[in-house]
Amino acid sequence: MPELPEVETVCRGLAPVLAGRRFLKVEQRRHDLRFPLPPRFAQRLTGRTVQRLDRRAKYILVHLDGAEVLAVHLGMTGRFLVRHAAREDNIQLGEFVHDHGHLGKHDHLVFTMSGGPVVTYNDVRRFGYMTLIPEQDLGQDAFFQGLGVEPLSEALNGDYLARRALGKKTDLKAFLMDQRIVAGLGNIYVCEALFRAQLDPCAGASRLATRTGKPTSAAQRLPAAIKAVLRDAIAAGGSTLRDYKQADGSIGRFQNDFAVYGRAGQPCLRPRCRGRVRRKTQGGRSTFYCPTCQR
Repeated sequence: MPELPEVETVCRGLAPVLAGRRFLKVEQRRHDLRFPLPPRFAQRLTGRTVQRLDRRAKYILVHLDGAEVLAVHLGMTGRFLVRHAAREDNIQLGEFVHDHGHLGKHDHLVFTMSGGPVVTYNDVRRFGYMTLIPEQDLGQDAFFQGLGVEPLSEALNGDYLARRALGKKTDLKAFLMDQRIVAGLGNIYVCEALFRAQLDPCAGASRLATRTGKPTSAAQRLPAAIKAVLRDAIAAGGSTLRDYKQADGSIGRFQNDFAVYGRAGQPCLRPRCRGRVRRKTQGGRSTFYCPTCQR
């Protein structure tokens, strides 16, 4: 499943294609994705102008005129293909490592925009979903209510982590992947961030707070590690995306820079560490870490 850097990458790729343009035509080829599409979805979008795009957690938010938001979640295999009237090839925003190939029968929505772009939403497994939400109700919507802080925001700091970790009995990895605490983090980047912060993913989250709720040294260094790995991944165009082509032709390759993820049995990359990366299962997911330098 794409994580925050991949969603941010797709969002940035869609922005110049959608922002400031109108939906001239919306072709809806089925009534549902993971969930039913909103009633009269195609009719409600047709003629609307896109004001801007941004991201919340793993959602792409398309802000429309009329104070309404088209919220998009890519699920596991959702992706956008962009075709410009002046060129014959498609630009694909979201081709995953485990690619299923592009089959037209999985093109579920086709958006024809003013100025020429045609944007197709393709989703093999249909785990993605879209909905329309009044702008003023966004924070209270069922999909967004209760989401934690954005990991790249100033709200993620040592004091916040200590506050949320106080008295917690869960492990550090599960704590960080709880979307109610930090919104948008997933398995890959939690593993990488904990490596950078030199923290054992199996250790208790309570180690982030003193008995009085003050941040420990671990809580102080963890936010910087999270932000650094996310920024590096965004700059690289993501990692679970195999072939995100940016305007300059560069593609997402952060998987080439993984320090621990997918490297079980290989030497730790930290200078002077003689450990080897280990894999274990936590909460049904693979965790990769160095038992020597992550304590």
